[in-house]
Amino acid sequence: MDQVRQRATRDQQRLDSGAVTSPKDLENLQREIASLAKRQGDLEDVVLEVMERRESAQERVAELTERVSSVEAKIDDATARRDAAFEAIDAEVATVTKEREVVAASIPDDLLKLYDKLRGQQGGIGAAKLYARSCQGCRQELAITELNEIRKAAPDTVVRCENCRRILVRTSESGL
Repeated sequence: MDQVRQRATRDQQRLDSGAVTSPKDLENLQREIASLAKRQGDLEDVVLEVMERRESAQERVAELTERVSSVEAKIDDATARRDAAFEAIDAEVATVTKEREVVAASIPDDLLKLYDKLRGQQGGIGAAKLYARSCQGCRQELAITELNEIRKAAPDTVVRCENCRRILVRTSESGL
C-alpha cells in the first residue's frame, strides 16, 4: 500500500511540475494517478476488513480464554472435592477395617471362614438379615418348612438361606 501511495505522490509531483508536456503523456499520467487512487482505496478496504476480522478474532480468543479459565477452575474444584472424598473414604475404610478386626476376633474361625467364602461368592455380602420371613440377601420369602427349621434351631446355630446360601441373621423382626 505504501508503494502505491509513493508512486501516486511521485506521479502527482511529475504532473504538477509541468515536466510532462505531451498531452498523451499527461492523459496517461492522470489515468495512472486515478488508477492508483482506486487501487489505494481497494487496498484500504482490504486492510479495514482484515483489521475488523482481527479484532473479531481477538474478541473470540478473549472469550475462549475466559471459558477455558472457567472450565479449569471447575476442574480444580472438582479435583479438590474428589480428593477430599477420597480422603474421607480412606479414613472410613481404616475405621471400618479396625472395627471389623475387633468383631472378627470375637467370631469363631470356622464361621469367619464360611462368611468370607460366601462373601467372595455372593458379591461381597456373606450374611443377610432375615426380615419378615424374607432373606434380605436374595429378597426371597422363605418356605414355611424352612422357617419352621429356623424356629427350632438354637439361637447360636448358624442358619443359611436355601436360595442364596447366605448366612441368615435372626432379629426380632425376622417373623419367626
